[in-house]
Amino acid sequence: MSFAALRTSLRRTAPAAARAVRPAARQSLRRFTTETPTPKKSSNTLLYGGLGAAAIGGVAFYIYTSSSDTAKEASSAVRSGAQAAKAAANFVPTKADYQKVYNRIAEVIDSAGEYDDGSYGPVLLRLAWHSSGTYDKETGTGGSNYATMRFDPESKHGANAGLHVARGLMEEIKKEFPWISYGDLWTLGGVTAVQEMGGPKIPWRPGRIDGFAVQATPDGRLPDATQGSDHLRNIFYRMGFNDQEIVALSGAHALGRCHHDRSGFDGPWTFSPTTVTNDYYKLLFDEKWVWKKWNGPKQLEDKKTKSLMMLPTDYVLTQDKSFKKYAKAYAEDQDLFFKDFAAVVSRLFELGVPTAQFVSSEPWILPNVDEK
Repeated sequence: MSFAALRTSLRRTAPAAARAVRPAARQSLRRFTTETPTPKKSSNTLLYGGLGAAAIGGVAFYIYTSSSDTAKEASSAVRSGAQAAKAAANFVPTKADYQKVYNRIAEVIDSAGEYDDGSYGPVLLRLAWHSSGTYDKETGTGGSNYATMRFDPESKHGANAGLHVARGLMEEIKKEFPWISYGDLWTLGGVTAVQEMGGPKIPWRPGRIDGFAVQATPDGRLPDATQGSDHLRNIFYRMGFNDQEIVALSGAHALGRCHHDRSGFDGPWTFSPTTVTNDYYKLLFDEKWVWKKWNGPKQLEDKKTKSLMMLPTDYVLTQDKSFKKYAKAYAEDQDLFFKDFAAVVSRLFELGVPTAQFVSSEPWILPNVDEK
């Protein structure tokens, strides 16, 4: 059996097998790290990087310290200058170039060893989510366009605790593919994570540009897990999402776990934290959830095994009438969840990016590693 066929077979059987095994008992056979080859820098890449830096540096201070119409025009000039630099270097990335980045990210995801159940996928998805979810539709600020989590204080916001791990992984890939913007790289990492962990295809397209520290967003734009339905609506309505989309995006909790030394919470949401399924919704309704007795923040645990957890913002999906109908529908129909999840994640990753910046009028579907 070929490696690709074996990998596909494992993906198909993983959800059922994982539900039968407690997370603590899972043993990873993957190596902890992989060696990163020294990137070969072509003259075109170097030329593009140099010209792009020059184009941006010349007007950056004026653009980002002024809100005048002239500054807005200058901002457009920066984008035009960067594109001109790319053309002058005779290097315009193609879909195939982005596929290479995707494939490299997939390799990194599988190099986690014992870290978080054997996959870097969940933390890379969280990076893409949190870098996009800062968008404010009223002011047009935030979102994935400028990748401002690279800067303080945004990098140190409480909701971003632990994401230095993901940013570090992405930094190594950036060294291999210096032409890609951080915003494109981070969101592509989220796409790769979902697809390579058994989830649906996420439509994605490049075009984000790198910004500056003065564009970093204020704290408080990401969800606070201790809050209720009013808070969720305030946060997600600000981004432009409705109740159905709030519930669909919550399905990202099918992956990963909370860490006591980061968020204060602790534990996985499902028995298969490295596989995208609709088990998150099933467990919400099928298990008996009780408040955990411990010295940490309020969270729930399943009464039967006490090995799973739900946050207050998760449990509210079963209590709020509007949220509940969508959560129930996703618990009963994984295909419906996958369809809605793919659509809303694609939207999330494009928040804050002017349509004119995208290199394609329609998003792309990048094939999984197994499909090549």
